[in-house]
Amino acid sequence: MEHADLDNLIDRTTDDPGTDELTLRRLKKRRLLLRDLIARLEGELDPPEPA
Repeated sequence: MEHADLDNLIDRTTDDPGTDELTLRRLKKRRLLLRDLIARLEGELDPPEPA
């Protein structure tokens, strides 16, 4: 849910002409970290088939 919330916030912030670029970069970095965490957790729950 936090990742989706960040997506929405970034979309709204990008549309605002007075957006602080540093804040936007931090939001995007946080979203990326969350996406990586989600992918890692999904991998642990459903590991690949052994060869």
